[in-house]
Amino acid sequence: MSDLPRKAVTRTAKLAALPLGFAGRATWGLGKRIGGKSAEIVGRELQQRTAEQLFKVLGELKGGAMKFGQALSVFESALPEEIAGPYRAALTKLQDAAPPMPTRTVHSVLEERLGADWPELFIEFEDKPSAAASIGQVHRAVWHDGREVAVKVQYPGAGEALLSDLTQLSRFARLLGPLIPGMDIKPLITELRDRVSEELDYGLEAQAQAAHAEEFEDDPDVLVPAVVHQCEQVLVTEWMDGVPLSEVITDGTREQRDRAGQLLARFLFSGPARTGLLHADPHPGNFRLLPDEKGGWRLGVLDFGTVDRLPGGLPQPIGDSLRMTLDGDAESVYELLREEGFVKESIDLEPDAVLDYLLPIIEPAELDEFTFTRNWMRSQAARIADPRSPAHQLGRQLNLPPSYLLIHRVTLSTIGVLCQLGATVRLRDELEAWLPGFVPEEELEDEELGEEVSAAEA
Repeated sequence: MSDLPRKAVTRTAKLAALPLGFAGRATWGLGKRIGGKSAEIVGRELQQRTAEQLFKVLGELKGGAMKFGQALSVFESALPEEIAGPYRAALTKLQDAAPPMPTRTVHSVLEERLGADWPELFIEFEDKPSAAASIGQVHRAVWHDGREVAVKVQYPGAGEALLSDLTQLSRFARLLGPLIPGMDIKPLITELRDRVSEELDYGLEAQAQAAHAEEFEDDPDVLVPAVVHQCEQVLVTEWMDGVPLSEVITDGTREQRDRAGQLLARFLFSGPARTGLLHADPHPGNFRLLPDEKGGWRLGVLDFGTVDRLPGGLPQPIGDSLRMTLDGDAESVYELLREEGFVKESIDLEPDAVLDYLLPIIEPAELDEFTFTRNWMRSQAARIADPRSPAHQLGRQLNLPPSYLLIHRVTLSTIGVLCQLGATVRLRDELEAWLPGFVPEEELEDEELGEEVSAAEA
């Protein structure tokens, strides 16, 4: 891989080749079947070739194309196994791997942003990147004060590439749709576009990461590396070792999977309550498992380039609606959804039908302990995607207000990762501890009173 392809015509040509390649392989598959191979074998070969081309093109282009691939990768749990199998390996590679930027380009960026004497800031600096992502790559180094650090360097022209890719991909949304059956690709691409400017601003990322690092500094379960230095196109943070979550998904023990799942759910709900920020890029490449002092595991969290700012934590209507749904209070749930804009004024639905639609989705919150599986995820996706099902008909009439869009995507993505892990999680514990509205206020008041009494007695 030479430099990041920035010319619009080059990138557009590569992206345009994707749907053409899909069509060409379909013709190739037809020829194979005429030649005597079974449809099942040909189909598997076809999907494998498509997956390989998808990874090659999106990985080489980085930018918005790779960001799109990463976003898709967390949804592979929802695919039927005959489709998911060939795509899983290719999409998972996009979570934490990409062809590297040339060393000369890295040095050029560091010289421009840190000054001609930039090597003096480091005791050691590894030219070979340790990780590469959609808009930059990470180099391991030792800062001048002896701390091991991660140096994140942004690709030159990354902003233009991101916007160009996502504009181009939106034109192919209909052709890319079959990659995730039942999912509307276009809103996902639109939402990714809306987050581009934030992710390119390493100043905003440094602020978000520093806020999390400070809040979780002494936390026994979650570790966020501290920010060491930041300037345009360069972000230096403390280095963090650990087992990437992508490896836990493929080779982790049952203990690792369950612990990673529990902590991932805890971070999803506790982060906004404690920092007023929601980490909005929950793909496995951004998480690590680290051994703790007691022989267990902590969750390491990386990449705060995309966050949702929620000063009061997650919106209370989420907790209220979850609680009322579990209580079977159809009328109250329907009224709240209407107030929040999930049901438009022009739409009239049966409250009981809305309750029936929601209950299977929130099953993990109903039980003390729930095992997330790909089969469960697929059953939910199939129920909502099947045009013949009542759930599909009702779902088409619901609306997603803009203020909930990112929360919705982050929650779905996190559930997708939990299903990839196959983790058994006490989700209800996290909801009761961190989600406003999930526990009725009178119960919270009783708990506080009980704690005060116990303290007084002590």
